[in-house]
Amino acid sequence: MTLHRATPAAHAARAATAAVVVSLTLLLAACSAPPKPPPPPPSGLAELMERPGERALFDGIRAYDDGQYPQAEVALRKALAAGLQSGRDRASAHKLLAFITCTSERPAECEAAFRAARAADPAFALSRSEAGHPLWGPVYRKLATPAAP
Repeated sequence: MTLHRATPAAHAARAATAAVVVSLTLLLAACSAPPKPPPPPPSGLAELMERPGERALFDGIRAYDDGQYPQAEVALRKALAAGLQSGRDRASAHKLLAFITCTSERPAECEAAFRAARAADPAFALSRSEAGHPLWGPVYRKLATPAAP
């Protein structure tokens, strides 16, 4: 009786075949996994208006646009207290509060509102025309410039 010994090349071929089989098995298993569900659709305006914070923000923006600054301030503070879900919305509320407090000669509150806007949304920035305003522009620019060591 004679024993046949496999050559090193035959061992390598079997190992390569096994690796291909394992790889194909894993690939097929991954393909058979169910697809991820699509993300939920964005909230509509009607849904947003049902949230107290977002409703108060809307009211505050409307009052600000109508030049009713005391009413706007009350509504914006209410929006922030109610817990706006979006950091960008919180930044918008703080920005308008900064504008109101700067024009009402309350510079410390103006500065605090700009700081809060930046904390709520690190990408917060005034537009070029807003940053150039004679009342709140200097306060904003002072905060935007890094302090010297």
